[in-house]
Amino acid sequence: MDANSALDILWVLLAGILVFFMQAGFAMVEAGFTRAKNVGNIIMKNFMDFSVGSLMFWIIGYSIMYGGDGAFFGAFDFFYNDGTDLHNLFFQTVFAATAATIVSGAMAERTKFSTYLLFSLIITVVIYPISGHWVWGGGWLSGLGFHDFAGSTVVHSVGGWVALAGAWTIGPRIGKYNGKANAIPGHNMVLGALGVFILWLGWFGFNPGSQLAISGDNAYAVALIVITTNLAAAAGAVVTMFVTWFRYGKPDLSMTLNGALAGLVGITAGCDIVSPAGAIAIGAIAGLVVVFSIEFIDQKLKVDDPVGAISVHGVCGAVGTLLVGLFATDGGLFYGGGISLLGVQALGVVSIGAWAFVLGLILFKVLKATMGLRVSEQEEREGLDIHEHGQSSYNY
Repeated sequence: MDANSALDILWVLLAGILVFFMQAGFAMVEAGFTRAKNVGNIIMKNFMDFSVGSLMFWIIGYSIMYGGDGAFFGAFDFFYNDGTDLHNLFFQTVFAATAATIVSGAMAERTKFSTYLLFSLIITVVIYPISGHWVWGGGWLSGLGFHDFAGSTVVHSVGGWVALAGAWTIGPRIGKYNGKANAIPGHNMVLGALGVFILWLGWFGFNPGSQLAISGDNAYAVALIVITTNLAAAAGAVVTMFVTWFRYGKPDLSMTLNGALAGLVGITAGCDIVSPAGAIAIGAIAGLVVVFSIEFIDQKLKVDDPVGAISVHGVCGAVGTLLVGLFATDGGLFYGGGISLLGVQALGVVSIGAWAFVLGLILFKVLKATMGLRVSEQEEREGLDIHEHGQSSYNY
């Protein structure tokens, strides 16, 4: 093996380690944005997302996503063991765990742990790998020129639309709606903020790592992706801060944190083919959209999403993917490329969104009718930590 190949493999592994650390970020955001009586349950779900997901993605998920060149799914080869490609197996494993853990936040504080383990597994081995194959594994969307560099749609929107199906099916938390939408504040915004900082850091593996190489001229591409990723996050946070300041009279902390995440999700599709100015525009649009999306889903649709996962990942993932058709420096509408790329992006967003939502809805309806999705009213009121895990997360 030559030095450049070794360097590229090292880069992918290090980027994957950064993405793995995002699991801690998701756990902290979800824990901070929810109540103390459920923190242990939330940590356990995020911990098992990665543990179960790692095993199942190795056993079958990776082959479905990348094995073969079928239009709709790859090969069904078990126990992947190509010694020349194990660095990519690891990198895609941490992506699969991200898609699964998005669902956890939207269904927090009322989901049975045993049922959660099963649907997390199914997301990792069926829903995510098949739609991922369409784009990254040589499937039908890749042949049309659909561009989703690091997964605004493939990872984040898939998780977001499955989360919408789950939150809709399981219903709101007790006390959330009583003629109006009632706020149920999270117990620790320090944890929530720490989680967002960790996610922002991890995104420097998520997006730049998707270049899959750093040797030679790839280093310039990686540097651009780092810049576009950071600028979009910053723009999302700033815009959300000012929008909430104007709408609510005070700059809202939790919404601003979600604004940064919205910018990160939004830029993920086009981080490699937009300019720094374009990245700021995409992040700003995502930061604006996330505020109104969270309000609409909460107050109009009355879907209870404790952490805003549906809006941050589902809606802003879709918006960011569409904006590639406007801001791509090669082929984007604003750069003289016409509407063809925008049309392909819209087709991909709708197709993958429909796949994730419909499969998620079927999955949750079946689980609700068989195993049951929701804990009892007593368990929900007293907390999942005690009833699901037999211990409290905070002991004084």
